[in-house]
Formats: sequence, C-alpha cells, structure tokens
Amino acid sequence: MVARNYGEHMNLPELLLLAVGLSMDAFAVAICIGLKMRKFMIAKALVVGLYFGLFQAGMPIIGYLFAIQLAGSVAALSPWIAFALLSFIGGKMLAEGLKKADDSDCMFNPEDENAALGLKVMLPLAVATSIDALAVGASLALLSVNIVPAAVLIGTTTLIISMAGVKIGNMFGTRFKSKAETLGGAILIGIGVHILLEHLL
Repeated sequence: MVARNYGEHMNLPELLLLAVGLSMDAFAVAICIGLKMRKFMIAKALVVGLYFGLFQAGMPIIGYLFAIQLAGSVAALSPWIAFALLSFIGGKMLAEGLKKADDSDCMFNPEDENAALGLKVMLPLAVATSIDALAVGASLALLSVNIVPAAVLIGTTTLIISMAGVKIGNMFGTRFKSKAETLGGAILIGIGVHILLEHLL
C-alpha cells in the first residue's frame, strides 16, 4: 500500500521519521527525569509525556502559521530553506549527542518528585525541548505539508517516546541520553538531505 502523501515533499514514513528525530530532545530530558525518580510510575510518566507531546505538537503549528505567509514568495527556495533548517537543528543535536555524558549532565535534580512534575518545572522543560519544532513547522509550511496530521503525529510520537524515556532513565540512567540526541540529529539531517536531493534530481 502506498503511504498517503501529506505534502509535496514529505510522505507519512518521512513525517514519522521527522517526529522521531524531533522527539529525541524530549526523550533525553525524560531520561533525566526518570533517573531522579525513586520508583517508576506510569501516571508520572504520562504527565511528562503530555507536557512534551503537547508542546511538540503546538510549536510546529505556530512556526507553520508564521511561515505560511511567506511560502508563496519563496516557493523556489523552499527545499533549500528546509534543508538548511533541518541540517542546523540536526547538527546542533549531533554536537550535543557526541559530548561524553554521564548522570551529572542531568540538570533536573528535584528535591520533591511531585513538585518537580508541576507547571513551574515542566513548562520551561517543555518549551526548551520544543523550540526546534518552531523551525520545523516553518519548513513544513514551505513544503506545503498539511500541518494538522503532521502536528498530531509529532505530538503523539513525542508523548510515547518521552514516557519510554522516563522508564529507561529510571532503569538504566543516562547511558542512552547521548545516543538519543545523536540519532535525532542524524535523522533530521538525513531528511533535509533527502528533501534537497528530491528537488535537485
């Protein structure tokens, strides 16, 4: 069965890969949150997943709405702009992922678990991990991608992966944190290159 095409340059498998790549920052932070939990609880993991998932879904929509006004005037350059944005975001994630990491890299160090999962702590974390999605939303606008299913897919993927990150952090510590960021960066760069090659070939 051929995947449904949501836009001129991206199909469903590519959007899923994009969602996974974007979720890796949230996954890395979720690992840190899980590391600090005395005991894994699915309800707490769901709180983490909802914060990260909702912001990862919302930020691309904001970026999309800003960029859609420019999409017509820069249509010829849209693959190049998407490539540049995704490569920049991916490169930044790769650089972070290649740093040698240990448990001390986790800045999330709450004295009280319940308070730490409240608005004052989780809101800044959710915003920080979803800022890159603003630029991705702009890229999706330039590529004429339907933003609603794309945002839902990104948010749902981030929710699930963040919950898994809490569990992994609680069980294994930060050994997968840098690998996640490296993987996410590589995925985003790969998608950017693919978009550009599709345009050139």
